[in-house]
This record gives sequence, structure tokens and C-alpha cells, in this order.
Amino acid sequence: MFNLEKLKQIHPSIIVIGSHPAIIQSMLDFDYLSGKTDPSVKAILAGNRRFERYFFGKKELLIPVFPTLSDIPQSILESITYFFNTTSGRRVFESTQEALQLLPNLLGGVIFAENVPEIHALKLFNLKEKSKKFFIIGPSSVGLLIPSYLKLGAIGGVDYRQLIASEVFTSGNVAIFSASGGMTNEIIRIVTQQGKRLSFALAFGGDRFPILTPKDAFLAAEDDSQTEAILYFGEIGGTDEYDLAKLLQERKVTKQVICYIGGTVAELFKTPLQFGHAKAMAKKGEETARAKRDALRNAGASVAESFSEFVNMIKSLPSVSNKPRKNYTIYMNDLKDRRSALITTSISYDKEGNLLILGEDLLEFTKSHSFASIVACLFLGKKEISTDLEEFVDFTLRILVDHGPYVAGAVNTIITARSGRDLVSSLASGLLTIGPRFGGAINQAAANWLRGVRDNIAPYDFVEEFARSREYIAGIGHRKYRVDLPDPRVEEIMKFVKRVDDQRFTNYAKAVEEITVAKKGNLILNIDGAIAAVLLDILKEKEEMTYDSLQRLIDNEFFNALFVLSRSVGFIAHFLDQKRLDQGLFRLDEEDVAYVK
Repeated sequence: MFNLEKLKQIHPSIIVIGSHPAIIQSMLDFDYLSGKTDPSVKAILAGNRRFERYFFGKKELLIPVFPTLSDIPQSILESITYFFNTTSGRRVFESTQEALQLLPNLLGGVIFAENVPEIHALKLFNLKEKSKKFFIIGPSSVGLLIPSYLKLGAIGGVDYRQLIASEVFTSGNVAIFSASGGMTNEIIRIVTQQGKRLSFALAFGGDRFPILTPKDAFLAAEDDSQTEAILYFGEIGGTDEYDLAKLLQERKVTKQVICYIGGTVAELFKTPLQFGHAKAMAKKGEETARAKRDALRNAGASVAESFSEFVNMIKSLPSVSNKPRKNYTIYMNDLKDRRSALITTSISYDKEGNLLILGEDLLEFTKSHSFASIVACLFLGKKEISTDLEEFVDFTLRILVDHGPYVAGAVNTIITARSGRDLVSSLASGLLTIGPRFGGAINQAAANWLRGVRDNIAPYDFVEEFARSREYIAGIGHRKYRVDLPDPRVEEIMKFVKRVDDQRFTNYAKAVEEITVAKKGNLILNIDGAIAAVLLDILKEKEEMTYDSLQRLIDNEFFNALFVLSRSVGFIAHFLDQKRLDQGLFRLDEEDVAYVK
């Protein structure tokens, strides 16, 4: 239901369905100019990107973008109280219906799109009537404006200078209604420049079947203790004004009503004239502007015969605000000079000369986190992680630190060091060997286990798929260890999976191993595969990550990052060791090279 008193008691939290940068920025500017410290827009539903950059005042912020509602974390879903739907007309019904179903604390929303099929608008109207728990304004609406509380849509303007000029940040006692978005904004400006202030304003939308009707809006204004006068701009077509007249006659609306019904020019034409809105055509006498004016006048409303008379009636309303006009000079300076930063980061920044790590003072952050916790927090870009993840990362960093001077990365580091190169060159030489055949298998193994579980691929089919393509399965197989000679490191890794209830990734990896060891004894789950499986289970359960979140970690090589960090210690150790032992230039003997024709 559309109840102003109830709405204003709940903090607005908005999801934008589709993306319209100019309108979204205007909603954030409204928040900032209203003195809010927290932006109301919490999420955007759109494709092909994960964040959109906007300003809150002078400061840039990233608003998360999700492909579907089901991809949004539950905490955000539960916080959403309003939607603003900017999708195309043919997608409005499906996307709005989904929002009504999946947003548990929704109070209402606005549909911006034009050309919504009429049958879809009627279905949404019926959903609203059946539920009685939410309101829907539109289709084809510029939105809802409640001064200092909510700007839901383009209403009031899409430029901060328009918002300031319209004084929409101070509450008053005048409600403004119209089907037309342009006229709604025009009347807002007229009212505020006459020294009056709004209680709220909304545009029903120009389509034939507005979901929130003029009658709903009048009743909401009557129930609103702040509203003392209602300004209504109507047009030819439809019979909504007769419902309004009945409300006045039955004393269900007792507040002052000032109206103007546009479109008397249509009387000059012999055939019905279609105005700009779908509904704006008088096919019969009662739909003409003159008939509607008479009905409202007879019911007790003040009805203007011209727009200039309508403006004069507005001027006659008492000015309620004795407060001095707010000085927006400082805000204007903040907003007019803003520009996008060259670099966006969520890791660290300077504030008044102090370095902040994930928003916390460097020294405080260092004192309150172990090294493993710092690594995991920075790699994931979040300030807090579970103890289970911290301890698993700590063990992984320690166990991956070195695997002898025989492996490719260590050999390259040693050869470079013995060639007289410096520490950084030798370390870089070792790191550059990390790839699909050395050290890079953890990430690929994670990709394997995630795909198998997410896509519900039977382990047997999974193994056969690799066999047919003659590819190795990353995370499976070892040169030294076998099923009868297990890798003791894997045994230690597997102890961590006991900390999670849902072991779906580890169970899947072990099911694959059962099939591969039946083919060959050394096709066991190796340390890369074990780390990947257990880490996926911990991230899924303890860090509440979705499949999409895990996929993004894989795409960004998060799993390999742990190997790179840990093994860098081993490479540095081999560099220092070669220098300490004063080893000379490395050169192969003839017997070390096999010449083949």
C-alpha cells in the first residue's frame, strides 16, 4: 500500500533494474544534497560488468552490478526496500514480477519504461491489488519524490543544478500529481519558487493503465499528516477525474485540491485528437477537459480555466517554510569539480597522510591480523575472514614454500643467480616458469572441481571427457606418489575439510580420483587438486561465496596467487643460498644434452 507515514519510517534502499547512469547519479546527488551519509542505491541489475562508478558528493563509489537477482547476496536482497525499473517495455513484467517475488522487504517501486504491453500493466496491477503490501508507480513514470527522504527516478531533474533550483530537500505541505513527467517537474519548480515546499510528488505515467491510480495518490495525500494541499494536473482521456470528484463528494478527501485539466484545444477539432500520452484522447464527452473540470469544480475542487490561473492559485497557497534557504555553495563546489579517478582500488589509500589498509590504519591492521589473515584479506579484498580460512591459508603458504631445487622455478632461479644477476632478476626468472605445467595447476584444478559440481557432471563422464580429448586432469596425478604410497601433504590438507559440513568439492575430487586410480596407480589426487578442492569448500561455506563468486576468483587466478606468494620465499632462499655458497656460472656438459636428428 502507498502509505507515506510508513514509508518515511524505513531507510530507503534501492535496486535499479537495468541501468540509466544519469538518473542513478541524480538519485545519489539527491541523497548527498539531502545531507545523507549513506547512498540509497545499493545494487544494479545489468550485464557485462561487475561494478558501475558513480559519485556520492565529490567521492567516487562503486555500485555492485549483478546479472540476476539470484546472484545478489542475501544480505543485500533483504535490505532492498524499493526498485526502479529501467528495462525495456517488453521486459518490464518479467523483471518486476521477479523483484516482487525475491525481495522480501520491498515497499514499492517505479517503472520508467514506455510501451509496456497493456496486458502486462494489468497483470502487475492485479498483483499489487492482491498483495496490498507494495505500490508500483508507472509504467512510463518519472518517479516518486519525497523531500529529504527519497528520489526514486528522474523526478525533479537529472542534474544536481535542477535539484538545487527546485529546492527538493526541505519538506513542506503541498502534494503534486500528474500523469506527465514533464508537467510534474514543471509544477515542482513553480511551487518551490513561490516559497512553498513539497510533501511529496509523483507522476502516474502516461500509459493507458497506470498501476498506481490518481485515486490511490489522493487517498495517500489525505492520510499524510504533512500534506495540506493537493495540486493535480490532468489531461483529456480516461475517467480518473470522476473517481477524484467522488472522493471529494463523499468527504474521503477533505484537503484543499487545486486542479488544471489541459486539452480544451481538442474541442476545436471535429474528430478526437490524440495527445502525446497513450491515454490522452477524448473519445466521448465525459473524457473532455471541460467535462472533467466541471465535475471536479462541482465536487468542491478549485479548478483553473487556464494554466496561468493555475499558477496564480498556487501562489495563493500560504507559504509554510519560514526557514532561510539552505546555502548550497559548498555542495555546488563539491559537485561541479568532480572527475573520475585514474585508478580505482579497494585495497589501500592515504587519508590525511596515514595509510589505510582495507579501511583500517596500517599499524592497527597489522597488529590485529596474522600474516596469513593479511594475505587472505588482501587477496579477497575483504577486511574480515573466517578463522578456518585463515588457518588453511597459513598451512598452504607454509607447505608450498619449497619443493626442492629440482623443479623448474627453482632451477631457473639458481641458474640466473649463478649468472651474476641480482635478486629481483633471479626471482622474476623463477616466477616466469609458473604456468600450466608448473605451479599453475591449483587454479586449473579449482576450475575443474567447480565446473564438475556446478554443472552436475557425473565424475565418470568428467574423466571420460578428458580421456577423449587426451588431456591431463589438473589436480590429478603425481610422478612419485601412488595410491599405495600416498602423498603425506595431501593427508594433512584433507584434515581441514572436516571443518566444513558441505564438502561437495572435495567429495567430487575424491570421486574423480577413485575412477582415475582404477586406471593407473599414480593418478591420485595431488596436492594442487587437494588444495583447490578444500579451499573451494571453505570459501563456499565459511565465506558464503556463490558459484559465480568462486568462478571470478578462478578467472582472477586467486588460487595460483597463494602458490606464487609462498614459492617466492623458496626462490629467494635458493638465490641467497647460491650467493652464500659462491656458486659459479652454470653450464651443461656434453653428456647433459642429447642431440637428435
